[in-house]
Amino acid sequence: MAIKDKLTDTAIKAARARTKPYKLFDGGGLYLLIRPDGKRYWRLKYYVAGKEKLISLGVYPRVTLKTARRRATDAHAQIDDGQDPSVHRQEAKAARRSAAENTFEAVSREWYGKRSKSWAASNSTKVLGRLENDVFPWLGAKPIADLAGPKILETLRRVEERGAVESAHRIRQAINSIFLYAIDTHRVVGNPTPRSDALERPKKGSYASITDPQGVGKLIRVIRGYSGTLTTRVALQLAPLLFVRPGELRAAEWAEFDLDRGEWRIPGERMKAKAPHLVPLSRQAKALLTELHPLTGSGRFVFPSERGPSRPMSSNTLNAALRTLGYTKDQMTAHGFRHMASTLLNERGWNRDAIERQLAHSDRDSIRAAYNAAEYLPERRKMMQSWADYLDELAAGEGAKVVNIKSARK
Repeated sequence: MAIKDKLTDTAIKAARARTKPYKLFDGGGLYLLIRPDGKRYWRLKYYVAGKEKLISLGVYPRVTLKTARRRATDAHAQIDDGQDPSVHRQEAKAARRSAAENTFEAVSREWYGKRSKSWAASNSTKVLGRLENDVFPWLGAKPIADLAGPKILETLRRVEERGAVESAHRIRQAINSIFLYAIDTHRVVGNPTPRSDALERPKKGSYASITDPQGVGKLIRVIRGYSGTLTTRVALQLAPLLFVRPGELRAAEWAEFDLDRGEWRIPGERMKAKAPHLVPLSRQAKALLTELHPLTGSGRFVFPSERGPSRPMSSNTLNAALRTLGYTKDQMTAHGFRHMASTLLNERGWNRDAIERQLAHSDRDSIRAAYNAAEYLPERRKMMQSWADYLDELAAGEGAKVVNIKSARK
Protein backbone atom coordinates (compact mmCIF):
# COMPACT_ATOMS: atom_id res chain seq x y z
CA MET A 1 0.00 0.00 0.00
CA ALA A 2 1.41 3.41 -0.99
CA ILE A 3 1.74 6.04 1.71
CA LYS A 4 -0.03 9.26 0.63
CA ASP A 5 1.95 12.06 2.21
CA LYS A 6 -0.23 14.58 4.03
CA LEU A 7 1.91 15.67 6.96
CA THR A 8 4.87 18.04 6.94
CA ASP A 9 7.51 18.74 9.57
CA THR A 10 6.16 22.29 9.78
CA ALA A 11 2.63 21.07 10.51
CA ILE A 12 3.87 18.67 13.17
CA LYS A 13 5.93 21.33 14.93
CA ALA A 14 3.00 23.75 14.84
CA ALA A 15 0.58 21.26 16.41
CA ARG A 16 -0.25 21.96 20.05
CA ALA A 17 -1.42 19.68 22.82
CA ARG A 18 -5.15 19.65 23.61
CA THR A 19 -7.18 18.55 26.57
CA LYS A 20 -7.79 15.23 24.82
CA PRO A 21 -5.52 13.07 22.63
CA TYR A 22 -5.90 13.64 18.90
CA LYS A 23 -4.37 12.33 15.65
CA LEU A 24 -2.57 13.86 12.68
CA PHE A 25 -3.01 11.50 9.72
CA ASP A 26 -0.36 11.08 7.05
CA GLY A 27 -1.76 8.32 4.87
CA GLY A 28 -1.76 4.55 4.49
CA GLY A 29 -2.79 4.14 8.11
CA LEU A 30 0.16 6.17 9.47
CA TYR A 31 -0.65 8.87 12.00
CA LEU A 32 0.88 10.86 14.83
CA LEU A 33 -0.88 10.63 18.19
CA ILE A 34 -0.55 13.82 20.24
CA ARG A 35 -1.32 13.42 23.94
CA PRO A 36 -2.38 16.14 26.42
CA ASP A 37 1.09 16.03 28.01
CA GLY A 38 2.60 17.00 24.65
CA LYS A 39 4.24 13.67 23.88
CA ARG A 40 3.85 12.44 20.31
CA TYR A 41 3.73 8.81 19.16
CA TRP A 42 3.80 7.34 15.66
CA ARG A 43 1.18 4.66 15.05
CA LEU A 44 0.27 2.50 12.07
CA LYS A 45 -3.20 1.08 11.60
CA TYR A 46 -3.49 -1.86 9.22
CA TYR A 47 -5.65 -4.87 8.47
CA VAL A 48 -4.82 -8.59 8.45
CA ALA A 49 -7.55 -11.03 7.37
CA GLY A 50 -10.09 -8.25 7.71
CA LYS A 51 -9.10 -7.55 11.33
CA GLU A 52 -7.88 -4.09 12.32
CA LYS A 53 -4.51 -4.02 14.09
CA LEU A 54 -2.19 -1.32 15.43
CA ILE A 55 1.57 -1.07 15.99
CA SER A 56 3.85 1.64 17.36
CA LEU A 57 6.58 3.06 15.13
CA GLY A 58 8.39 5.24 17.67
CA VAL A 59 8.31 8.61 19.42
CA TYR A 60 8.60 11.98 17.69
CA PRO A 61 10.99 13.80 17.31
CA ARG A 62 13.49 11.00 17.91
CA VAL A 63 11.75 9.14 15.10
CA THR A 64 11.37 11.70 12.33
CA LEU A 65 8.55 11.91 9.80
CA LYS A 66 10.84 10.44 7.16
CA THR A 67 11.80 7.48 9.38
CA ALA A 68 8.17 6.86 10.38
CA ARG A 69 7.16 6.69 6.70
CA ARG A 70 9.99 4.24 5.96
CA ARG A 71 8.91 1.99 8.84
CA ALA A 72 5.31 2.15 7.67
CA THR A 73 6.36 1.22 4.13
CA ASP A 74 8.37 -1.76 5.50
CA ALA A 75 5.35 -2.89 7.50
CA HIS A 76 3.10 -2.74 4.44
CA ALA A 77 5.66 -4.79 2.51
CA GLN A 78 5.41 -7.47 5.20
CA ILE A 79 1.62 -7.40 4.92
CA ASP A 80 1.87 -7.81 1.14
CA ASP A 81 4.07 -10.89 1.78
CA GLY A 82 1.39 -12.39 4.00
CA GLN A 83 3.04 -11.50 7.30
CA ASP A 84 1.62 -9.69 10.29
CA PRO A 85 4.01 -6.87 11.30
CA SER A 86 2.99 -7.21 14.94
CA VAL A 87 3.73 -10.94 14.99
CA HIS A 88 6.96 -10.37 13.05
CA ARG A 89 8.02 -7.80 15.62
CA GLN A 90 7.26 -10.15 18.53
CA GLU A 91 9.21 -12.96 16.89
CA ALA A 92 12.18 -10.65 16.27
CA LYS A 93 12.06 -9.50 19.89
CA ALA A 94 11.93 -13.11 21.09
CA ALA A 95 14.87 -13.96 18.85
CA ARG A 96 16.92 -11.09 20.29
CA ARG A 97 16.02 -12.14 23.82
CA SER A 98 16.91 -15.75 23.03
CA ALA A 99 20.26 -14.68 21.58
CA ALA A 100 21.02 -12.64 24.69
CA GLU A 101 20.08 -15.53 26.99
CA ASN A 102 21.69 -18.27 24.89
CA THR A 103 25.25 -17.06 24.74
CA PHE A 104 27.91 -19.68 24.16
CA GLU A 105 28.92 -19.49 27.82
CA ALA A 106 25.33 -19.84 29.08
CA VAL A 107 24.65 -22.90 26.92
CA SER A 108 28.07 -24.36 27.79
CA ARG A 109 27.45 -24.08 31.52
CA GLU A 110 24.01 -25.65 31.09
CA TRP A 111 25.60 -28.50 29.10
CA TYR A 112 28.33 -28.87 31.74
CA GLY A 113 25.78 -28.96 34.56
CA LYS A 114 23.98 -31.88 32.95
CA ARG A 115 26.90 -33.85 31.56
CA SER A 116 29.44 -33.49 34.38
CA LYS A 117 27.25 -35.36 36.88
CA SER A 118 28.55 -38.63 35.44
CA TRP A 119 32.21 -37.56 35.16
CA ALA A 120 35.08 -38.15 37.55
CA ALA A 121 35.79 -35.04 39.63
CA SER A 122 39.25 -34.63 38.08
CA ASN A 123 37.88 -34.68 34.54
CA SER A 124 35.00 -32.38 35.46
CA THR A 125 37.37 -29.75 36.84
CA LYS A 126 39.66 -29.95 33.81
CA VAL A 127 36.83 -29.51 31.29
CA LEU A 128 35.42 -26.45 33.06
CA GLY A 129 38.89 -24.98 33.56
CA ARG A 130 39.72 -25.28 29.85
CA LEU A 131 36.46 -23.58 28.88
CA GLU A 132 36.90 -20.76 31.41
CA ASN A 133 40.53 -20.10 30.53
CA ASP A 134 40.71 -20.79 26.79
CA VAL A 135 37.21 -20.37 25.35
CA PHE A 136 34.85 -18.11 27.30
CA PRO A 137 37.06 -14.98 27.12
CA TRP A 138 36.78 -15.07 23.30
CA LEU A 139 33.50 -16.86 22.55
CA GLY A 140 31.52 -16.81 25.80
CA ALA A 141 29.56 -13.57 25.34
CA LYS A 142 28.52 -14.30 21.75
CA PRO A 143 25.10 -15.85 20.93
CA ILE A 144 25.79 -19.50 20.21
CA ALA A 145 23.62 -19.32 17.08
CA ASP A 146 25.91 -16.61 15.66
CA LEU A 147 29.18 -18.50 16.08
CA ALA A 148 30.83 -19.67 12.89
CA GLY A 149 33.59 -22.17 12.21
CA PRO A 150 36.40 -19.65 11.51
CA LYS A 151 35.95 -17.97 14.89
CA ILE A 152 35.97 -21.32 16.70
CA LEU A 153 39.05 -22.44 14.77
CA GLU A 154 40.81 -19.17 15.63
CA THR A 155 40.14 -19.86 19.32
CA LEU A 156 41.43 -23.43 19.06
CA ARG A 157 44.58 -22.38 17.24
CA ARG A 158 45.34 -19.85 19.94
CA VAL A 159 45.68 -22.84 22.29
CA GLU A 160 47.55 -24.89 19.71
CA GLU A 161 50.08 -22.13 19.03
CA ARG A 162 51.25 -22.03 22.64
CA GLY A 163 52.18 -25.71 22.33
CA ALA A 164 49.14 -27.19 24.10
CA VAL A 165 48.12 -29.34 21.14
CA GLU A 166 46.42 -32.05 23.18
CA SER A 167 44.45 -29.43 25.12
CA ALA A 168 43.32 -27.87 21.83
CA HIS A 169 41.90 -31.23 20.74
CA ARG A 170 40.15 -31.78 24.05
CA ILE A 171 38.65 -28.28 23.88
CA ARG A 172 37.47 -29.01 20.34
CA GLN A 173 35.75 -32.16 21.60
CA ALA A 174 33.99 -30.15 24.32
CA ILE A 175 32.85 -27.45 21.87
CA ASN A 176 31.58 -30.13 19.50
CA SER A 177 29.58 -31.73 22.32
CA ILE A 178 28.20 -28.34 23.37
CA PHE A 179 26.92 -27.65 19.85
CA LEU A 180 25.33 -31.10 19.63
CA TYR A 181 23.56 -30.31 22.90
CA ALA A 182 22.49 -26.92 21.49
CA ILE A 183 21.02 -28.68 18.45
CA ASP A 184 19.11 -31.12 20.66
CA THR A 185 17.72 -28.23 22.74
CA HIS A 186 16.78 -26.19 19.61
CA ARG A 187 19.25 -23.34 20.13
CA VAL A 188 21.07 -23.87 16.82
CA VAL A 189 20.37 -25.74 13.59
CA GLY A 190 23.93 -26.73 12.70
CA ASN A 191 27.30 -27.58 14.20
CA PRO A 192 30.14 -25.30 12.99
CA THR A 193 32.85 -27.00 15.08
CA PRO A 194 35.92 -27.69 12.91
CA ARG A 195 36.98 -31.29 12.47
CA SER A 196 40.04 -32.48 14.34
CA ASP A 197 42.03 -32.58 11.09
CA ALA A 198 42.09 -28.77 11.16
CA LEU A 199 44.46 -28.97 14.14
CA GLU A 200 47.96 -30.31 14.51
CA ARG A 201 48.00 -33.91 15.62
CA PRO A 202 49.14 -34.37 19.23
CA LYS A 203 52.35 -36.26 19.79
CA LYS A 204 51.84 -39.72 21.18
CA GLY A 205 53.80 -40.59 24.27
CA SER A 206 53.57 -41.47 27.93
CA TYR A 207 53.85 -39.10 30.86
CA ALA A 208 57.45 -38.23 31.77
CA SER A 209 58.64 -40.39 34.63
CA ILE A 210 61.81 -41.39 36.49
CA THR A 211 62.22 -45.15 36.77
CA ASP A 212 65.89 -45.83 37.52
CA PRO A 213 66.34 -46.60 41.25
CA GLN A 214 69.03 -44.00 41.88
CA GLY A 215 66.97 -41.30 40.17
CA VAL A 216 63.90 -42.34 42.18
CA GLY A 217 65.88 -42.18 45.42
CA LYS A 218 67.05 -38.67 44.63
CA LEU A 219 63.50 -37.60 43.70
CA ILE A 220 62.09 -38.88 47.00
CA ARG A 221 64.80 -37.05 48.95
CA VAL A 222 64.13 -33.81 47.06
CA ILE A 223 60.38 -34.13 47.62
CA ARG A 224 60.89 -34.62 51.35
CA GLY A 225 62.88 -31.39 51.39
CA TYR A 226 60.10 -29.40 49.73
CA SER A 227 59.77 -26.06 51.54
CA GLY A 228 56.31 -25.05 50.35
CA THR A 229 53.02 -25.52 52.20
CA LEU A 230 52.46 -28.61 54.34
CA THR A 231 49.43 -29.53 52.23
CA THR A 232 51.44 -29.62 49.01
CA ARG A 233 54.39 -31.40 50.65
CA VAL A 234 52.16 -34.18 51.97
CA ALA A 235 50.43 -34.52 48.59
CA LEU A 236 53.84 -34.75 46.90
CA GLN A 237 55.02 -37.44 49.33
CA LEU A 238 51.81 -39.44 48.99
CA ALA A 239 51.90 -39.34 45.18
CA PRO A 240 54.69 -41.97 44.82
CA LEU A 241 53.44 -43.99 47.81
CA LEU A 242 49.88 -44.40 46.51
CA PHE A 243 50.42 -43.88 42.73
CA VAL A 244 46.77 -43.02 42.08
CA ARG A 245 45.86 -40.60 39.31
CA PRO A 246 46.64 -36.96 40.20
CA GLY A 247 42.98 -35.99 39.99
CA GLU A 248 42.02 -38.77 42.39
CA LEU A 249 44.68 -37.67 44.89
CA ARG A 250 44.07 -33.93 44.89
CA ALA A 251 40.28 -34.37 45.24
CA ALA A 252 40.59 -36.89 48.10
CA GLU A 253 38.07 -36.41 50.92
CA TRP A 254 38.65 -37.24 54.57
CA ALA A 255 35.40 -39.22 54.68
CA GLU A 256 36.95 -41.73 52.26
CA PHE A 257 39.76 -42.70 54.66
CA ASP A 258 39.81 -45.23 57.45
CA LEU A 259 43.22 -44.78 59.05
CA ASP A 260 42.57 -47.46 61.68
CA ARG A 261 42.02 -50.07 58.97
CA GLY A 262 44.64 -48.50 56.71
CA GLU A 263 42.31 -48.01 53.77
CA TRP A 264 41.32 -45.33 51.31
CA ARG A 265 38.11 -46.15 49.46
CA ILE A 266 37.63 -43.93 46.40
CA PRO A 267 33.99 -43.87 45.20
CA GLY A 268 33.25 -44.91 41.64
CA GLU A 269 32.10 -41.48 40.50
CA ARG A 270 35.63 -40.16 41.06
CA MET A 271 37.36 -42.99 39.20
CA LYS A 272 38.12 -43.10 35.49
CA ALA A 273 36.51 -46.53 35.13
CA LYS A 274 33.51 -45.52 37.30
CA ALA A 275 34.19 -48.41 39.69
CA PRO A 276 35.05 -48.00 43.42
CA HIS A 277 38.74 -48.43 44.18
CA LEU A 278 40.48 -49.46 47.39
CA VAL A 279 43.97 -48.20 48.17
CA PRO A 280 45.74 -50.00 51.05
CA LEU A 281 47.69 -47.51 53.15
CA SER A 282 51.24 -48.24 54.21
CA ARG A 283 52.54 -47.12 57.63
CA GLN A 284 54.30 -44.25 55.86
CA ALA A 285 51.11 -43.09 54.12
CA LYS A 286 49.12 -43.22 57.37
CA ALA A 287 51.81 -41.20 59.14
CA LEU A 288 51.63 -38.46 56.51
CA LEU A 289 47.82 -38.29 56.68
CA THR A 290 47.95 -38.20 60.46
CA GLU A 291 50.41 -35.30 60.28
CA LEU A 292 48.12 -33.35 57.93
CA HIS A 293 44.82 -34.07 59.71
CA PRO A 294 45.08 -31.29 62.35
CA LEU A 295 45.43 -28.75 59.53
CA THR A 296 42.70 -29.85 57.08
CA GLY A 297 40.81 -32.61 58.89
CA SER A 298 37.91 -30.37 59.92
CA GLY A 299 37.04 -29.76 56.27
CA ARG A 300 35.87 -31.90 53.40
CA PHE A 301 39.03 -32.13 51.31
CA VAL A 302 42.33 -33.61 52.41
CA PHE A 303 44.10 -31.13 50.11
CA PRO A 304 41.91 -28.01 49.96
CA SER A 305 42.58 -25.21 47.52
CA GLU A 306 44.55 -22.19 48.66
CA ARG A 307 41.57 -20.14 47.46
CA GLY A 308 39.26 -21.69 50.01
CA PRO A 309 38.29 -25.00 51.67
CA SER A 310 35.19 -25.52 49.50
CA ARG A 311 37.23 -26.76 46.54
CA PRO A 312 40.17 -29.15 46.17
CA MET A 313 43.76 -28.38 45.30
CA SER A 314 44.36 -27.05 41.80
CA SER A 315 45.09 -29.54 39.04
CA ASN A 316 48.43 -27.84 38.40
CA THR A 317 49.71 -27.75 41.99
CA LEU A 318 51.72 -30.98 42.00
CA ASN A 319 53.32 -30.38 38.61
CA ALA A 320 54.14 -26.81 39.63
CA ALA A 321 55.77 -28.11 42.81
CA LEU A 322 57.89 -30.54 40.78
CA ARG A 323 59.02 -27.63 38.58
CA THR A 324 59.92 -25.68 41.73
CA LEU A 325 62.05 -28.63 42.83
CA GLY A 326 63.96 -28.47 39.54
CA TYR A 327 62.26 -31.21 37.51
CA THR A 328 61.12 -30.20 34.02
CA LYS A 329 57.95 -31.53 32.37
CA ASP A 330 60.17 -33.77 30.24
CA GLN A 331 61.76 -35.32 33.34
CA MET A 332 58.91 -35.91 35.77
CA THR A 333 55.14 -35.31 36.00
CA ALA A 334 52.58 -35.96 38.71
CA HIS A 335 51.05 -38.67 36.54
CA GLY A 336 54.50 -40.18 36.08
CA PHE A 337 54.46 -41.65 39.61
CA ARG A 338 52.11 -44.33 38.24
CA HIS A 339 54.56 -45.37 35.54
CA MET A 340 57.38 -45.28 38.11
CA ALA A 341 55.52 -47.66 40.43
CA SER A 342 54.38 -49.95 37.62
CA THR A 343 57.89 -50.28 36.20
CA LEU A 344 59.70 -50.93 39.48
CA LEU A 345 57.04 -53.20 40.98
CA ASN A 346 57.13 -55.36 37.86
CA GLU A 347 60.93 -55.42 37.97
CA ARG A 348 60.76 -56.51 41.59
CA GLY A 349 58.62 -59.51 40.66
CA TRP A 350 55.20 -58.59 42.00
CA ASN A 351 52.16 -60.22 40.41
CA ARG A 352 51.32 -58.26 37.28
CA ASP A 353 47.57 -58.62 37.86
CA ALA A 354 47.92 -57.26 41.40
CA ILE A 355 49.86 -54.29 40.06
CA GLU A 356 47.28 -53.59 37.36
CA ARG A 357 44.47 -53.86 39.90
CA GLN A 358 46.24 -51.41 42.21
CA LEU A 359 46.71 -49.02 39.29
CA ALA A 360 42.92 -49.27 38.74
CA HIS A 361 43.39 -50.15 35.10
CA SER A 362 39.97 -51.21 33.85
CA ASP A 363 39.36 -54.82 32.89
CA ARG A 364 37.06 -55.34 29.93
CA ASP A 365 35.83 -58.57 31.50
CA SER A 366 33.65 -57.37 34.40
CA ILE A 367 33.58 -60.85 35.99
CA ARG A 368 37.36 -61.08 35.91
CA ALA A 369 37.60 -57.53 37.27
CA ALA A 370 35.39 -58.37 40.25
CA TYR A 371 37.34 -61.59 40.86
CA ASN A 372 40.67 -59.75 40.76
CA ALA A 373 39.46 -57.06 43.14
CA ALA A 374 38.85 -59.69 45.81
CA GLU A 375 41.57 -62.18 44.91
CA TYR A 376 44.51 -59.80 44.99
CA LEU A 377 43.64 -57.57 47.95
CA PRO A 378 45.82 -59.41 50.53
CA GLU A 379 48.73 -59.36 48.11
CA ARG A 380 48.12 -55.70 47.31
CA ARG A 381 48.31 -54.83 51.01
CA LYS A 382 51.69 -56.52 51.27
CA MET A 383 52.83 -54.93 48.02
CA MET A 384 51.92 -51.39 49.08
CA GLN A 385 53.85 -51.73 52.35
CA SER A 386 56.82 -53.29 50.58
CA TRP A 387 56.75 -50.49 48.01
CA ALA A 388 56.76 -47.80 50.72
CA ASP A 389 59.69 -49.52 52.45
CA TYR A 390 61.54 -49.76 49.14
CA LEU A 391 61.10 -46.02 48.53
CA ASP A 392 62.59 -45.39 51.99
CA GLU A 393 65.57 -47.57 51.04
CA LEU A 394 66.06 -45.66 47.80
CA ALA A 395 65.81 -42.32 49.57
CA ALA A 396 68.47 -43.50 52.03
CA GLY A 397 70.83 -44.19 49.11
CA GLU A 398 70.39 -47.96 48.94
CA GLY A 399 68.64 -48.03 45.59
CA ALA A 400 71.74 -49.14 43.69
CA LYS A 401 71.95 -52.41 45.63
CA VAL A 402 70.72 -55.53 43.89
CA VAL A 403 67.64 -56.77 45.73
CA ASN A 404 66.71 -60.41 45.67
CA ILE A 405 63.23 -60.44 44.11
CA LYS A 406 61.88 -63.37 46.10
CA SER A 407 63.13 -62.04 49.42
CA ALA A 408 61.70 -58.62 48.58
CA ARG A 409 58.25 -60.11 48.08
CA LYS A 410 58.51 -62.05 51.33
